[in-house]
Amino acid sequence: MNEQPRNLVVIGQGAAGLAAALTAAEQARGRVDVTLIDKAQEAEAGGNTRWSPSNMRMASPEKVEPSFVHDMLSATQFKGDENYFARLAADAPATAKWLQSHGIEFIQPPYYLSKGPPRIQPVGGGANLIKALTAAARHAGVTFRYGYSAQEIVTKHGRITGLAVEQAGERETLPADAIVLACGGFQGNAALMRQHLGDRAESMRLISPGTRFNTGEGIAMALTLGADTSGDWAGMHCEPVDARSKNSAPVVLVYPYGIVVDKTGRRLFDEGGGLMHETWEWLARAIHFNTPGSIAFAVLDSRLLDITDYQRAIRSEVAPVQADTLAELAKLIGVDADGLAATVKVYNDACTGDPTKFDATLKDGLAAAKTLQPPKSNWARAIEKPPFLAFPLVGAVAYTFGGIATDARARVLRGGAPVPGLYAAGEITGNFYATAPNAVSVLRAFVFGRIAGAEAVAETL
Repeated sequence: MNEQPRNLVVIGQGAAGLAAALTAAEQARGRVDVTLIDKAQEAEAGGNTRWSPSNMRMASPEKVEPSFVHDMLSATQFKGDENYFARLAADAPATAKWLQSHGIEFIQPPYYLSKGPPRIQPVGGGANLIKALTAAARHAGVTFRYGYSAQEIVTKHGRITGLAVEQAGERETLPADAIVLACGGFQGNAALMRQHLGDRAESMRLISPGTRFNTGEGIAMALTLGADTSGDWAGMHCEPVDARSKNSAPVVLVYPYGIVVDKTGRRLFDEGGGLMHETWEWLARAIHFNTPGSIAFAVLDSRLLDITDYQRAIRSEVAPVQADTLAELAKLIGVDADGLAATVKVYNDACTGDPTKFDATLKDGLAAAKTLQPPKSNWARAIEKPPFLAFPLVGAVAYTFGGIATDARARVLRGGAPVPGLYAAGEITGNFYATAPNAVSVLRAFVFGRIAGAEAVAETL
């Protein structure tokens, strides 16, 4: 007698979804039909991953730093799940090896300018990850469906039986004994952004073309089943980007070496308060929510150009605005000239340290006088050598922190207990609070995507 076919549906073709679908197909070996759906068309599918450099916080493909779990908990203000981060650390090397088995090669990229946590990067970035793993998943028997939007998780007697989807206005139900939710946060949903992050959040620029597809349906479907929540629902990972650029993620991360002002010429915050990855989220939020017109300007002098490899910290394709005088620069960027002149004078007067101690690669301790408000804790050199440079900056959201709760086996939780047949991985799962740990988003997507795929197949069979 033939057994009834078993079915697993994965929602989302980013790192988490591809890891889940491919791992499931590899382990099921034809005993489970694996289907991956994505609301985007094939050329755009891949979510944030397709557009990301996909850095992963590992000392090498074979290991993470001994302090990894503590660093994760510290970044989340010790609100994160220690078991979750411990599983992430434990499984990261095997995940990197698995990626290598599918033709992914890694390099250790330079860290912008200042020294940061060790990272590995797949050659070709996220686009190559999507290409290679999609090909491997097809070869393993995964069925891909594009333009399909998930609508509802169908259950019977408490068990998952299907996933209601919509494609080109037509609704159907795909059979499913288990489902993996890997469809990101809600940053592409203006109403949810406003609801959870406040006024003006709905107008925040999206970091990449893939970000707009993350509109929260996966979270909503899980919550309808009573899933627990996780993460900071008023939190997000956002970055300062060039307001003029049309590129994906055109970050400008040289702001610590100058000052950042609003249209009135007023400084916003301590530009030298930490390494770039310790301050960029706060700057992006301050720009969007607390400045006139949600725009600010990084103002520097020509000594930026003397910093070795300064271009590594700029992904914009647009050159900085340049002028021989601050008054002319202010006119070109639309900043109050008198306000900018006054701010620069106060700032320059406070830069009393030895400028030869300036070191862009670390927190150099070159602080401005304590009378300066806001302070400048590192890299405090006077802005005085023309030509003067400016980059117009806006905040851009990459992903939201609020999501659904999972355990270390990627099982969605309800009242602290697993929901039968329901798994989740990636940005949809919350777990981040206050700030995003640097270079962890793609790593956790792959690690817990693989876990979710393996667990789902085991339960299904």
